[in-house]
Amino acid sequence: MTTQTLSDNYKGVFDGRLGFGKKPAVIVIDFINAYTTPGAALYAKGVVEAVEQTVELLAQARAKGVPVIYTKVLYHKHGLDGGIFVQKVPVLRTMVEGEPLAEIVPELPPAANDIIIVKQYASAFFGTSLAAMLTALGVDTLIVTGCSTSGCVRASAVDGMQYGFRVIVPRECVGDRHAAPHEANLFDINSKYGDVLSKAEVMAYLTGLGLG
Repeated sequence: MTTQTLSDNYKGVFDGRLGFGKKPAVIVIDFINAYTTPGAALYAKGVVEAVEQTVELLAQARAKGVPVIYTKVLYHKHGLDGGIFVQKVPVLRTMVEGEPLAEIVPELPPAANDIIIVKQYASAFFGTSLAAMLTALGVDTLIVTGCSTSGCVRASAVDGMQYGFRVIVPRECVGDRHAAPHEANLFDINSKYGDVLSKAEVMAYLTGLGLG
């Protein structure tokens, strides 16, 4: 099936737009050293590029008083809190306290007012306080950055929509280890769960916000 045929099959059914709401937050999903360190088992060049693209976006969000919330994956040394996930992907067992590869990348250091959520599964919402915190803050729009597009970003986008948030994904600010799953999942997110936009569109939205 050609790309044109695929696109035609979605027209009028899966091409709606949510648009931005009134109060956004930026979610930075698992931008950790494991994905950006050459030679590491999880290294992905696409993630390195996404990190670089996200620097400017976070700076603009903070300048406008937009909440910035990071996630990272950490497990107890025995790995039992990883359940079936670490059985399926054993390399995740190495993400323990004190492991340098589990730390947030130095290019995107959390600021004093940023929140860091520790998770054990793909979605930033699963088993965490994220939904309750966003609701208490009055947030209605999630600007989702991070990695990987086909894993934790997609899972978080699906859950974000299911919790009632407008999900916005700046395409340059998410990354994966291969172009095929990256593009396929951006297509699917945009079709069903949120809006995949250019970074420039998201930056323009942030620039137009009043100071928080």
